[in-house]
Amino acid sequence: MSLHRHRQRTGKEGQVLHRSKRGWVWNQFFVIEEYTGPDPVLVGRLHSDVDSGNGNIKYILSGEGAGTIFVIDDKTGNIHATKKLDREEQAQYTLTAQAVARDTNKPLEPPSEFIVKVQDINDNPPEFLHGPYYARVPEMSNVGTSVMQVTATDADDPTYGNSARLVYSILQGQPYFSVEPQTGIIRTALPNMDREARQEYDVVIQAKDMGGHMGGLSGTTEVKITLTDVNDNPPKFPQSVYPMSVSEDRVPGEEVGRLKAKDLDLGDNGLVNYRLVDGDGINMFELSTDSETREAVVKLKKPVDFETKRSYTLKVEGSNPHIDPQFMAWGPYKDEATIKVTVEDADEPPVFVAPNYTFEVEENAPQGTIVGRVHAKDTDITNNPVRYMIPRYTDVEQFFSVNAEDGLITTNRPLDREAQAWHNISVSATEIGTCVCFQEVVTQRVYSLGGHHQDTKVRVNIKVKDVNDNAPEFAANNEILMCESAAPGKVRIFVVLTKLELKLIVKGVVSLLSSTDSTASIFVVRKGLNRQTQDVYHLPIEINDNGFPALSSTNTLTIRVCSCDSKDVIQSCNVLPYVLPAGLSTGALIAILACIVILLAIVVLFVALRRQKKEPLILFEEEDIRENIITYDDEGGGEEDTEAFDIATLQNPDGANGFLPRKDIKPELQFPRPGMGRPAANSVDVDDFIKTRIAEADSDPTAPPYDSIQIYGYEGRGSLAGSLSSLESVTTESDLDYDYLQSWGPRFKRLADLYGTKDCCVNDGDDDEDS
Repeated sequence: MSLHRHRQRTGKEGQVLHRSKRGWVWNQFFVIEEYTGPDPVLVGRLHSDVDSGNGNIKYILSGEGAGTIFVIDDKTGNIHATKKLDREEQAQYTLTAQAVARDTNKPLEPPSEFIVKVQDINDNPPEFLHGPYYARVPEMSNVGTSVMQVTATDADDPTYGNSARLVYSILQGQPYFSVEPQTGIIRTALPNMDREARQEYDVVIQAKDMGGHMGGLSGTTEVKITLTDVNDNPPKFPQSVYPMSVSEDRVPGEEVGRLKAKDLDLGDNGLVNYRLVDGDGINMFELSTDSETREAVVKLKKPVDFETKRSYTLKVEGSNPHIDPQFMAWGPYKDEATIKVTVEDADEPPVFVAPNYTFEVEENAPQGTIVGRVHAKDTDITNNPVRYMIPRYTDVEQFFSVNAEDGLITTNRPLDREAQAWHNISVSATEIGTCVCFQEVVTQRVYSLGGHHQDTKVRVNIKVKDVNDNAPEFAANNEILMCESAAPGKVRIFVVLTKLELKLIVKGVVSLLSSTDSTASIFVVRKGLNRQTQDVYHLPIEINDNGFPALSSTNTLTIRVCSCDSKDVIQSCNVLPYVLPAGLSTGALIAILACIVILLAIVVLFVALRRQKKEPLILFEEEDIRENIITYDDEGGGEEDTEAFDIATLQNPDGANGFLPRKDIKPELQFPRPGMGRPAANSVDVDDFIKTRIAEADSDPTAPPYDSIQIYGYEGRGSLAGSLSSLESVTTESDLDYDYLQSWGPRFKRLADLYGTKDCCVNDGDDDEDS
């Protein structure tokens, strides 16, 4: 096929442009996929109209697959496919053809593109990419109810032939389900499919291409279809009658038995509610539902008595709380059953005829006085005899005893109402046919019987009746305070008594008024009370009660006369302890006195310890450093440069200029004056000089009691250490030259005389000052 293309174009000036002519010969360029022949497949042929057939033109092919998949004969222009092609991998290839001069490779035509399409064949079966599938549909669904849709894919070309045209069919699952051939929608095909009969179905769906015709390829998938539950089954009791039993000794709330209605449905559709609808035991029993097992639990509501009624009948109903209106006509969704409860006999403890007992007995009644009788009976059919006892933890002191056979309670000793007005005890009753281990206090008999322990107890309250066995007396302190200025008939004092309805008799300076409210009024009958004359009155008072027999007693009332102010406020009494507050008890006074004694003992002990230690009030009193203060007027000068201050003079400046006698020596009539008895001026013996000064100081009554001279480094004659001072150098050989001391002036003349020459130093007239 030769193509001659000519396109005219209009230039800007309106001239007509002519396109150069191209000449190609085109064959149909299609290639069938999956070709497996022995020779390469001819795809097509290229031919240019400039080719004269002399072999001067060379054809060149480039583009997708050129040289590998597609090859061209450069002389003839024939194109062949050298490999098997797959349309599903690549549906077409774009190539470029060009004609050039063989000798110069000069293009004779512009390059031109063309497409090689791969022609499809049915080589791919349908596939279900999302299988296997799972679907759910309610049971009892109508025929044709949609379950789900399955879809298969085919890799072949859907636009070419029937390679990708699919048709669905069901291979497994008839007659319950069907599938639409074109859409793949699965529907129910059988009515009234019951989940309780069969819940799951395995359905196989096939998809076939080529429109389902012979030779088409196919693929299958599995669909698991589950029927969901609906409430299409009513509850049903497996039994019409349920026998149960309960012992008469069971207490309310205990379980009697269980029953359950079966419902084939699941979840909420299978829930069953239970209730009692009829029967003579509807008031004796109750129903509840176990949340885990969904069973009806029959419980005892009230105690049952075998001797009264031995069986009960109950009618119970089980119904579904959730009903599907679609299946309402299939009802009713409930069922009934009968429960027969048998009461079993039990060995019950005896029962007292009264819930509690209250008795009275007079105080001081003799031993063996009858208090009262308790009675219990055995409610069982056997009607066994009953024995009685008092548990000792309710009557620890054993005031009472009970007859084991007839329940008669008696006293063991006289009772005192003032000590205990009420006695609350318990009496236990036990059947003889059961285990009885008790002791009768009066007869000291012990009973021991076989069997298990069955007893019951009852409360017994015993009131002790009062008799007139206590004489009246004052209830509080029998001493009162009264002002000495009390006016007759105006001053009234109340005395509290211990008994009501008392008669008081008194004579003296006061009068008593009998009273019926446990108090008596006392009045002053004369004036002129004087506490200086008599400050205390002891008033005997006879008190009589109105009991039978009447009792009396004489009590002494102490009246203390006190001084009062104008407002009758007590100022003082002769005995101070009586003005203490009335509420201060003897124990409090003893405690106060004990505290005072302990404090005094501590003070005495502290003083004794202080005296034993003899510690001075001022530390270091004997070593007052102020007595050793030394001042230095000048450098050198020896003893004339030091001056000891008398601390005694500083402490007593008034005696500084006067005579201060010494206390450590006995003064004489004549005292030597200072300066007497001194050594000669020319004496150079320091030891004699010091001894002389010490003697003067010891005999001088005006001198302080210590040496005033200051000694530096002199140990005295005979010391093992010798002298630490250079004063001894005057008697020893010395290699030192002290002549330079002569040039130091008059102040160092003595020092120059001592050290400047080896000869004995002669004291001059200045000895008195230097010393």
